[in-house]
Amino acid sequence: MVKYFFSVSLLVCSYSLPAQQNWIRVDSLYAPLPTSIEVWKSTSPVEGKPCIVYLVRAKLAAPDLQFNADTSYRRRLTPHQFFERNQAPLLVVNASFFSFTTHQNFNLLIQNGVQYAFNVHAVPGKGSDSLTWKHPLGSAIGITKNRRADVAWTFTDSSLSIPLAVQMPVMPLKDSQSLLSKKTFKKMLQPYNKPRSWKMNTAVGGGPVLVQYGLLAIANEEEMKFAGPAIEDRHPRTAMGYTKDGWLLVLVAEGRHPGIAEGLTLKQTAQFLVDWNCEEGLNLDGGGSSALLVNGKPTITPSDKAGARAVPGVFVIKRN
Repeated sequence: MVKYFFSVSLLVCSYSLPAQQNWIRVDSLYAPLPTSIEVWKSTSPVEGKPCIVYLVRAKLAAPDLQFNADTSYRRRLTPHQFFERNQAPLLVVNASFFSFTTHQNFNLLIQNGVQYAFNVHAVPGKGSDSLTWKHPLGSAIGITKNRRADVAWTFTDSSLSIPLAVQMPVMPLKDSQSLLSKKTFKKMLQPYNKPRSWKMNTAVGGGPVLVQYGLLAIANEEEMKFAGPAIEDRHPRTAMGYTKDGWLLVLVAEGRHPGIAEGLTLKQTAQFLVDWNCEEGLNLDGGGSSALLVNGKPTITPSDKAGARAVPGVFVIKRN
């Protein structure tokens, strides 16, 4: 069952600013931008710790915008390399979790309606459970051809041209199989949580889900993302969501810079999304992977000393 953490702050209307943070609109630092994209920055402390957070809002229905994803094959690219490869898009942000050794995306990625990366649905057991496997469902945010956004838990398989999705979190199944079949996936579901074809033009995955129905709803246990008290740790964060009135939200938080920007917990990240009237939202890969370019210019300072980390998948917004 999803654990709900109810916000004590009031939700704001679509054109007002969240009351708890001092947000400054910084579009001019990343000009030229179309009026369909806004860039906001907050340096207000969060629970007594210094923070630097950027929030980009983009109108999903704007005809001058194109939403897409991109992934590399058997290698990783820096955000700036993805920027160059995509002919200077308006926005580049990191997306899925991945392997440092094989450069494989661990989460779903859909580009122009085609799946290029799939969820890892099998996690091997340890110790006395070394002969068992757990099978979590991964979450993703998708955008349809008619510019409707959705966050869902997805089942992916290379034999399926379109992933299956459910709208409620599912506890991972434990068995002795190293693969999760479509048949077994359906057996994991409750009768009221029916799967459907999730036909998206663009999608990126990560997890856990942070917001549902405009409320904090962190599905960390169901998605097996962060163990034990790690959910309370502060780190650089990347998250995405959408509002009922048609805004896509892209959030990044700088972190691991003591005294300057110490990052956010998952709850704090979720609260930021809720404060921006998010209807559904999810966490993406964070830590040293968190990076956001607007018109090719960096926003947060990456936590890795070497600079922006190379990643295998990104979400992009281009001029249409």
